Amino acid sequence: MRGKIKANPAARYGLAILIAGLGFLLRLGLDGFFPPGFPYLTFFPAVVVCAYFLGLRPAILCATLCGLAAWYFFIPPARVFNFGFPVALALGFYVFVVAVDIFFIDGMRQALDQLRGERERYRALAESRDLLYRELHHRVSNNLQVAGALLRLQGQGVMDADARHVLDQAGARIEVIAKIQRELHNAVGEPAPFRVFAEALLASAAAAAGARVNLTLEGGDEPLHPDQATPVTLVMLESFNNALEHGFGDGGEGRVRVSLDQGGLTHVLSVANDGAAPPTGFDPARSKSLGLRIVRAMAQQLGGRFEMAREDGWTVCRLSYAPRRD
Repeated sequence: MRGKIKANPAARYGLAILIAGLGFLLRLGLDGFFPPGFPYLTFFPAVVVCAYFLGLRPAILCATLCGLAAWYFFIPPARVFNFGFPVALALGFYVFVVAVDIFFIDGMRQALDQLRGERERYRALAESRDLLYRELHHRVSNNLQVAGALLRLQGQGVMDADARHVLDQAGARIEVIAKIQRELHNAVGEPAPFRVFAEALLASAAAAAGARVNLTLEGGDEPLHPDQATPVTLVMLESFNNALEHGFGDGGEGRVRVSLDQGGLTHVLSVANDGAAPPTGFDPARSKSLGLRIVRAMAQQLGGRFEMAREDGWTVCRLSYAPRRD
């Protein structure tokens, strides 16, 4: 409302005259109740209201009209513009008080308007930043997906089966990273809790493998640190895919439990499946499997430790790492 009034100078001055008139009528109506010596009692609030809502010049107009009304009607001798020393002193006091009121109130009003403008500017910048951030993630994800698809397409033209398999695996993993980039943040660009995007990624991986998996997710209620999100998620997906391929076999079914304990000084990611056990003497630290080599590289990047063990009929892949707080 104040913005609309401010945009119309004629309305501002008209309201200043109206407020001065209301102050005069109120003072006139209460004249019989006030003792002598209070000619400005209703005029000071009128000036304050004008200064706050209408601005500097309308407040000066209101103060001038109120001062003249008080001088003529309420400063003895009434109904005459007398200018003796007592009158000059009373008028001087009035001018001083309204000048201080107008100065501070108008200054405060300008500061509030400036603050409001800064907030609007920062809000617009924040919206622009969020839009650019979401667009950046979208483009990165799309570009990674294109790169993965190109690798797979290139592999189709390779005669060597091993080379074709390597290119196909590389393309698939690049596409997985693209999915991670897409799922790490919600629709407004804020980091999503781990279990939210983990559930979507694992369901997609199970569907792609044609496996019937009874999946249980535990913990992971907080977002991952941006620098740790991709390696932690890759370890989870590689461990999950390992369970689908080696634990359940093609088109197999079973149970998988994924948990992320984010309490304490060390975070622990566990991916457990009730499928077939690893071969006797199997050592994940010496395996030449591309998936396990990726897992070890990601654990090293995190400064953590990766382990695989058989526990109570479950094959458990466990990643321990120190979380980043910055």
